[in-house]
Amino acid sequence: MKFSCPKCKSKMEIQKTFNKKMHVSCGKCGIEDLLEFSKNIDEVFLEFLSRFDRGLVTEKGLSDGLKDEGIIRAENEIREMIADNKPDKITEEILFSKKDYISQYKVLKNPEPKMGCKIEDMGLEESITEHLKELQIGEFYKFQEETIQEIIFGENVVIEAPTASGKTEAFLIPVIQRIKKESNQGNVFAIFVYPTKALARDQFPKIQKFAEKIGVDVKVFDGDTKVPERRDIVEKPPQILVTNFDVLHYHMWHQTKFSSLLSSTRILIVDEAHVYSGIFGSNVHYIIKRLKRICSNKLQFVAASATLDDAKKFCEQLFGEKMQIIHGSGKKGQTDFVMLFPSLRTQRKLMVELTKKLTEKKHKTMVFNNSHLNSELLAIQAKKQKVNIKVHRAGLMANYRTAVERQFKEDKLQAISCTPTLELGIDVGNVDCVISSTIPVNRLIQRIGRAARKGQRGYAFLALGNDPISQYYKNHPDDYFEDIEKTYIDPKNPFVEEFQVLAMACDRPISKHELKEHEEIIEYHIIKENLKIINNRIVPNFDKINSMLNEYSIRGIGKSIDIFLSDRKVGDRVLPIALEELHKDAIYFLAGIRYKVKEFDYPKKNIAKLERISRDYPYYTKSLTEEWPTIETVFERRRANGIEVAFCKLHIQKKVYGYVNIELGQEITQGEKVMLDAPLEYDFVTKGIVFHAPRPLKIMEKAEDEDYTEASGYHATEHVVIEGSNMITGGVSQDLGGISLGTSGLIFIYDGAIGGSGASKALYDRFEKVLERSMYIVKECPCKNESGCPRCTFSYRCGNNNEFLHKYSALEILERIHKGEKTELVDPTEGDRPLV
Repeated sequence: MKFSCPKCKSKMEIQKTFNKKMHVSCGKCGIEDLLEFSKNIDEVFLEFLSRFDRGLVTEKGLSDGLKDEGIIRAENEIREMIADNKPDKITEEILFSKKDYISQYKVLKNPEPKMGCKIEDMGLEESITEHLKELQIGEFYKFQEETIQEIIFGENVVIEAPTASGKTEAFLIPVIQRIKKESNQGNVFAIFVYPTKALARDQFPKIQKFAEKIGVDVKVFDGDTKVPERRDIVEKPPQILVTNFDVLHYHMWHQTKFSSLLSSTRILIVDEAHVYSGIFGSNVHYIIKRLKRICSNKLQFVAASATLDDAKKFCEQLFGEKMQIIHGSGKKGQTDFVMLFPSLRTQRKLMVELTKKLTEKKHKTMVFNNSHLNSELLAIQAKKQKVNIKVHRAGLMANYRTAVERQFKEDKLQAISCTPTLELGIDVGNVDCVISSTIPVNRLIQRIGRAARKGQRGYAFLALGNDPISQYYKNHPDDYFEDIEKTYIDPKNPFVEEFQVLAMACDRPISKHELKEHEEIIEYHIIKENLKIINNRIVPNFDKINSMLNEYSIRGIGKSIDIFLSDRKVGDRVLPIALEELHKDAIYFLAGIRYKVKEFDYPKKNIAKLERISRDYPYYTKSLTEEWPTIETVFERRRANGIEVAFCKLHIQKKVYGYVNIELGQEITQGEKVMLDAPLEYDFVTKGIVFHAPRPLKIMEKAEDEDYTEASGYHATEHVVIEGSNMITGGVSQDLGGISLGTSGLIFIYDGAIGGSGASKALYDRFEKVLERSMYIVKECPCKNESGCPRCTFSYRCGNNNEFLHKYSALEILERIHKGEKTELVDPTEGDRPLV
């Protein structure tokens, strides 16, 4: 509805503030007012008109009131942040717009990289030195010099350096040097592995151009390599092979002609190593172990990574080898960085406006979202603002994603709404601005590294969200820069180990004396007749395990649901998340367009069929779920402050029983409930933590319904602990599920990935810090609601429609934990209601 300004007749805006007030403003003449919250917008506007008629609304606006409420920053505070820096007009407009709270402004200037030796002093092959001179490279950066020396000496190395800092040259040059000195033609000497086909194809021309100048043969082998090219590679193997782990995995267990080429490999280069976190990383750990088994030489390992909390430790776990780390410095140039908290609007409205503002000035912009849904919603709303934008995310067909990259690179597209798929080094051409939702600082720096590579001034905006951790960073911006991502893998994931041991037997028979660390699993497979003993060697029973191996995905565990539109496959989604997003009548987002699920066939065919809906359909959907946890094995237990917490193997029974309709454009986390005709059920085993929360006795004493108050306190605590763990554990909250059990006080937080990803172990290891931060999130939230709000106790992942939440009960629980109250783990109470 349009409301006219009583002063200048322009359109007025009425928005709910983060602390549940209503902000009424006119963008043209500047009058504004702050009123009490009401769901009825008409009532709010009538109250505003009444105050205007009584002379209570002045032209000076509300700056002082908004500052006191913590809604905007005082101008003098912003000027203090700016200090001697000179932001340009766009940045200045955003800093002083009075639409958001400015949490932080910095100019990010990378120090000049330390220079190393002159190229002719490195002792390289003359052809390499000559080619570097042709490229007008006269000296190496210091980190490149160190890396080249160590790789030539045969050391295992982790290169940790930001985007566009020269990592590729640092590992490519010594590999070519080694090939010229040591390699026989017709053998694969080095394998360069990239996490995606797209990135490998993107980097291949650069590697090939350099190598072929020196007389070194490079070929790419992946799922898109044509049959004649494959034949050529098998007959005349290149010295450098560019590929991905999916290809290595498939060809090794199938013992193809291609896999026989791998045995001569001397060096394995793994670029973007930080990507191999969680389930994917656990599988990659085993694929590397399998490659070691079939290689006739001792493998040397080189990993290149963006900034990580402990890149050395992570890579040692990934490769199963001792590594040494070399740090590199970043690109030149400067970037204006602003951290904004959207106190007068939603995070998405802020991100859309920033995108519009920058693209109108012809600045090419990448907008990073943390989920499929958010990338789709942002693109829909930006298109309504006439922004030339497209979506780029996993789950879309590869040819569509490639087309989006090409259009952006060729300046036919001004903006991309993407998920972390474009965090990697794919060359999308010149980028001026990066806008990102909340993400760990090291990944933000990597995203920012995409901007201003050509020396122009860059822009980077961190749009904090309408969620607990964002509100925490609003008040503690310096903590954001301390919370470096924790990368994690779980090599002892039983499902990964079980499968990968079978794959090892397929790669090459297992002799009786080897793989003692997998003895139990091997014995299990022999009993199940998946493996057989023939002539004292353990070999696979292919007839029994072939389909099992073919269905397995190294990037996730569990089957996928194939998604069809007009009988054509348009994407897929892995289980169990597919049950929540693709149930009958769910609204599903695909490449910036919304569809309705007209048919969902599970568990027989595992397909979902979509149908088109009108553009003005007002809703999207959020599923309602119920889960029940059973502890199967306790791996570790300890005390965090006074409470007992255990890390364990869990069996989760999951049920999707309905959904809610949520109005498009409204970031409310509650909606109108609809029940499914038949619930969808799924059982899986994973890993997680369980702790026993203390009882909120003071709040319960004052309550009319003690049981409701207690159970709702535990549920709110579960939400806040998961959201509060974000960033401390490396942004893993999206990988975690949670269940609080009624009035028993037991709270479970588990890995969403089947078998476990390592995310809950990262939480277990840093649990004290998470609990302390959770307390401050609830304590500092200015909302007065008993149930809290999206910025303290609500969760967009809640399967209970954000009901059964009690903010003050949760605060008492967290304060009791902080003071060291002791609890012991107990069995669940009979008939307890699980809240998720």
